[in-house]
Amino acid sequence: MNQHKHNPFSEMFEDPEQVARYAEGPPRFMPGFWDLHKMTSVLLSENAPENAHVLVLGAGGGLELEALAKTHPNWTFVGVDPAKAMLREAERRLGPLAERVAFHCGYIDDAPEGPFDAATSLLTLHFLDEAERKKTLTEIRKRLKPGAPFVAAHCSFPQDKKTRPIWLSRYAAFAVASMADPQQAEQARAAVESMATMFDPVTDEGLLRQSGFRNITEFYHAFTWRGWVSYAPD
Repeated sequence: MNQHKHNPFSEMFEDPEQVARYAEGPPRFMPGFWDLHKMTSVLLSENAPENAHVLVLGAGGGLELEALAKTHPNWTFVGVDPAKAMLREAERRLGPLAERVAFHCGYIDDAPEGPFDAATSLLTLHFLDEAERKKTLTEIRKRLKPGAPFVAAHCSFPQDKKTRPIWLSRYAAFAVASMADPQQAEQARAAVESMATMFDPVTDEGLLRQSGFRNITEFYHAFTWRGWVSYAPD
């Protein structure tokens, strides 16, 4: 997340009570949330070795770390996130699995140089403006071994004035259909609507390409969400 820009969700990421309930939120707002973790695992393991060292940017909460660590018992991880409370929740959630994770509170510049066998950034990059996102993607790519996979998934949907409100309404309606409190869903919709860091999928894919990633493929598309797998150049 960008430390220089306003993030309407930042208070939630530091509030102990909301952090403790964090795991309830993403599955209600993101269709196929748990399957996204399975797909990420499959895509990374296609190229990553059995003893892979994996960079996880936006590791707070520990949900993807838990999924990857359980599926790949020989993988080790570096988890980076700017929210201390979210990192504490990740460590608590992982329990004994946390022994395989080195946590770093901060941003991509605070991550070790690697090189890593793979990297992920799930539900994170949409908090960054275009310049900061390109910088972050470039720094992730620099930390990867040649040919290493990178999986990114975040909000990415049409931004024109006519259709943007429609997609935001669908975002909230899906949450309500997934048993989220209607008031909470509306508050989340308003928070997303206020963010100037949302891009359309063409722009998002272009930023991956401009940052040096190759063989970019969109593998996930659900309402306001997109996911891509791409690779550091050989």
